[in-house]
Amino acid sequence: MAFDIEMIKKVYANMTSRVDAAREIVGRPLTLTEKILYSHLWDGVAKQAYGRGVDYVDFAPDRVACQDATAQMALLQFMHAGKKTVAVPTTVHCDHLILAKNGAEFDLAAANKQSKEVFDFLSSVSDKYGIGFWKPGSGIIHQIVLENYAFPGGLMIGTDSHTVNAGGLGMLAIGVGGADAVDVMSGMSWELKFPKLIGVKLTGKLSGWTAPKDVILKVADILTVKGGTGAIVEYFGEGATSMSCTGKGTICNMGAEIGATTSTFGYDESMRRYLSATGRQDVVDAADKVASYLTADPEVYADPATYFDQVIEINLSELEPHINGPFTPDRGTPVSKMKEEAAANGWPIKVEWGLIGSCTNSSYEDMARAASIVNQAVELGISPKAEFGINPGSEQIRYTIERDGIIATFEKMGTKVFTNACGPCIGQWDRAGADKGEKNTIVHSFNRNFSKRADGNPNTHAFVTSPEMVAALAISGRLDFNPITDTLINDNGEEVKLSAPYGDELPKKGFAVEDAGFQAPAADGSGVQIVVSETSDRLQLLAPFQPWDGKNISGAKLLIKAFGKCTTDHISMAGPWLRFRGHLDNISNNMLIGAVNAFTDKTNSVKNQLTGTYDAVPAVARAYKAAGVPSIVVGDHNYGEGSSREHAAMEPRFLGVQAVLVKSFARIHETNLKKQGLLGLTFANEADYDKIQEDDTINFTDLVDFAPGKPLTLEFVHADGTKDIILANHTYNEGQIGWFVAGSALNLIAAASVA
Repeated sequence: MAFDIEMIKKVYANMTSRVDAAREIVGRPLTLTEKILYSHLWDGVAKQAYGRGVDYVDFAPDRVACQDATAQMALLQFMHAGKKTVAVPTTVHCDHLILAKNGAEFDLAAANKQSKEVFDFLSSVSDKYGIGFWKPGSGIIHQIVLENYAFPGGLMIGTDSHTVNAGGLGMLAIGVGGADAVDVMSGMSWELKFPKLIGVKLTGKLSGWTAPKDVILKVADILTVKGGTGAIVEYFGEGATSMSCTGKGTICNMGAEIGATTSTFGYDESMRRYLSATGRQDVVDAADKVASYLTADPEVYADPATYFDQVIEINLSELEPHINGPFTPDRGTPVSKMKEEAAANGWPIKVEWGLIGSCTNSSYEDMARAASIVNQAVELGISPKAEFGINPGSEQIRYTIERDGIIATFEKMGTKVFTNACGPCIGQWDRAGADKGEKNTIVHSFNRNFSKRADGNPNTHAFVTSPEMVAALAISGRLDFNPITDTLINDNGEEVKLSAPYGDELPKKGFAVEDAGFQAPAADGSGVQIVVSETSDRLQLLAPFQPWDGKNISGAKLLIKAFGKCTTDHISMAGPWLRFRGHLDNISNNMLIGAVNAFTDKTNSVKNQLTGTYDAVPAVARAYKAAGVPSIVVGDHNYGEGSSREHAAMEPRFLGVQAVLVKSFARIHETNLKKQGLLGLTFANEADYDKIQEDDTINFTDLVDFAPGKPLTLEFVHADGTKDIILANHTYNEGQIGWFVAGSALNLIAAASVA
């Protein structure tokens, strides 16, 4: 459970020598991002690292973190790697498989019963392979990592896109697919295209109703959901140092929503305070000795345009509270503009639910500031107009805010306290009436608000805002309520006004907890038995994917041409499907069921070219697979945006899809496709997307010459016999082509273990 101070000291010793050498070779000052990356290169300070956004580079992460939904498939793969124990510190966190419905006590008990098989599997695999196990109810993975494992200057990967949350403590923490995690857990290097660098200079200081959440909501509005793709975002300036550590974590967390590889802040006093408050004064002592290495060189922040590929400047003193959405986290609306925006777009004004928590905003400070608004409402005699729910970030947070009376404050307004888990943020919410599909509005402090994500209702307009704004909007019951200027009518008919929120950054009495929920692994796990029933519908042992036969793929059928936004939620939905995350065959029944068919504008309905009839996407894919017919998927921009879930790559691979051809990829998904032995390709000419027809048969003409930097040629044969020759680019290097040839990256790891 505790941090490994000796490991951290070794990281710092390595960092000082590596950074000094890199600075000498590069011949210029370094950003914080460069310092961390150079100090974690697999084989020393390599010159290929200079090519930002161009070259793939091998790194050596310090640790791995997995959440239960993705850990199942990751650990099923690791079992095939032939290793006796994990090579780097690794933890598993049970936070996804807990449905929010009636409140923490009932919901946790129900989850422990319904998902006992999965939790027991994760517990036993963790025990066997030296992995720390955080039990259901212990908290959300990213909050627990921040409280226990994150440290300035470290490099961590995690099987969740919001692993980036740990950037609030000065780490480079990066979301990956399970296959990437298996590589690192097996003692291999981890590969990443050396990122471009975006610098965000924060001037001024937050005040009043504006919160750290508003910083990233503004950045998302500027960069959009794909503006950070291939880049790491580094925040700096007086505004950065004035914010709390957990506030920084919130900003880094939602960096996933702009497509950024990760985000980070330089080491400062707020991090010292947080580390000390969470029992890690030893880390502070070690970090202070190398403090200059844990932030950028002074010249960088003095002249950022010289050292970053892009620079954004935000004056926090002028920043307004933002309400982003609906249906996408990058559609930003300042609170002062919401009235006119909502009216112009026909958004439902009445707020039905206000939800606070998730890995984004579930810290002590978040809960305290939101509770201050609730407390005001109680004292002013205002009855809330919307329902209210909170998810504390960890058992330590829950225990502490209960001790300090914060939960009691929330409960005065009928707030439902859900389990210390993800809950509604990931669709694990049994919301009464959602099945009616009625048009409605909810506000939450989560990170994502894609259609159907929270409650499964495509007509739920979900808006992302800060915890304090969630509280204000839920109390008012109106999306267009501006607490800075507007008043409310209390239960006595009096006009009243809410004051700005307030709350302690850290608990005055310190954090406290009776049982944090951690289970240490066995000292020797060789005798631990892992049992997976052959009749289980939750877990399924994996069989290796077949290697490439060395021939051109021919006679492939178009499975679907997806139109518009196609996130990992569209490719492999969460919510009720989470229960099948450890069973590849069963989970594959949700493959691409949320994607919009470009030919019909319908979801989960595509043409089976073998029969001429329309059917569900998975059913058609299975029909092609049974007939020995390969298939391909065509998509739009930023394909695979969102979660790191590798199921979105494994399912197509399992159901016979050979290639995914799109206008552009989200970073993690492209890597996941490569790891599973699929061809992830992009149109050399985006206009060729329009040439794809519903009845197309596809032939690869030069796959036998697959090589780095060489585009592939695809022949699309239309139903009338005409053809279009389409050129497809790729980013495969020699090693990644090896994954394709072997059938998957895991096949290579397993073969090496046997050898």
